[in-house]
Amino acid sequence: MKKSTQDTAAPASELIDARIAELNDWRGEMLARLRAVIRAADPDVVEEWKWSVPVWSHHGLICTGEAYKQTVKMTFAKGASVPDPSGLFNSSLDGNTRRAIDFREGDKVNEKALKALIQAAIAVNKAGTKR
Repeated sequence: MKKSTQDTAAPASELIDARIAELNDWRGEMLARLRAVIRAADPDVVEEWKWSVPVWSHHGLICTGEAYKQTVKMTFAKGASVPDPSGLFNSSLDGNTRRAIDFREGDKVNEKALKALIQAAIAVNKAGTKR
């Protein structure tokens, strides 16, 4: 029997691996690349599985990794409080709390800027910034 990514009894890392594998296209490759950048940003980041999507946390929620038909979206829970000097946020810009980055097929990932953004999100979490 094939294990579904809906099986929440499995460890989060296995569920994320399964989601990447089941996408089997550019979205899986993008999600895997984003996951690697998140892990490289801070070794203490915790992988979780919530709301049927990958979630990364450190002193609170950092971001989710959502795969849609045309995009892979990284939603930063406290993105409105996170400095974004490289202008990576390109979605959910009107809210008071979240910000997101939509990646489309063929998009390049600015790994250095994304790593800095993730580290800034962790710093916001550590500082207890709430918005």
